[in-house]
Amino acid sequence: MRLLLIRHGQTPSNLGGLLDTGAPGADLTGLGRAQAAALSRSVGTEPIDVLYASTLVRTQQTAEPLALTLGLTVEVRAGIREIGAGALEMLGDAASVQTYLDTAFRWSDGDLDLRMPGGESGTEVFERYDQVVAEIAASGAGTAALVSHGAVIRSWTAARVSNVDVDHVASNPLSNTGVVVLEGSPGTGWQALTWEGRALDGGASSTPEADGPAAEPVRSRR
Repeated sequence: MRLLLIRHGQTPSNLGGLLDTGAPGADLTGLGRAQAAALSRSVGTEPIDVLYASTLVRTQQTAEPLALTLGLTVEVRAGIREIGAGALEMLGDAASVQTYLDTAFRWSDGDLDLRMPGGESGTEVFERYDQVVAEIAASGAGTAALVSHGAVIRSWTAARVSNVDVDHVASNPLSNTGVVVLEGSPGTGWQALTWEGRALDGGASSTPEADGPAAEPVRSRR
C-alpha cells in the first residue's frame, strides 16, 4: 500500500507560532487555501483510492479541493489529529515549543510512557494513529492520502518507518502541505519513498517561520 501523509495548509496560528492543537482549531489563511488548491493539482495525479482528514477544520479545508479533484468523500477520523499540546496549548514561546517537540521526538525514541505536560502519552498518540492506518490497510486501498499535522506525522513516521529516524525528522521540517510518501503495510512495516520539507507547486510561504512550530527543526534534543 502507498500512504501519502500530508500536512495541512497554513493557519493564522502558524503565522503566530502558536501551539494550536485543540478542536476545532483555526481556519486556513488565504495562502493556506492557495496551498490546498496547489496540493489538489499535484497530488491529484496520484491514483488515490481513499482520502482521510483529522477532526481539526484545517485538515478538512486542505482536503476539500483534493476531494473535488478525485471525486472522493473526505473520511474524518480523530485518530490522525495533531498531538495535543496539553498545558502548552496556544503558547508560542521558545521554551514551550522546544518542550512540545522534545516530548514528541522522545516518543519516537521509545519513551512512550512520557506525557506531554497536561496531555497525551506517546502510547496513546501512536495507538490512535495506528488504528486509522490499520483501518485503511484493511479496506484494501492501494493508495491512501491522510491530511494530518506536522508534529504527529514527524513523530509517528520516525517511530514506524524503517528508513526514517528521529534525527532525520528532528532536523527536517515538514512545511504546510508538505507530503511524506510511504510504501508498505502495518504488518510488514513502512519505508519512506519521499520526504518533502516544503510546500508544493509554488505554495511555499515567504519565511519558514510562517509554517508554525510543528514544522520547526529541533536544534538540540534533550
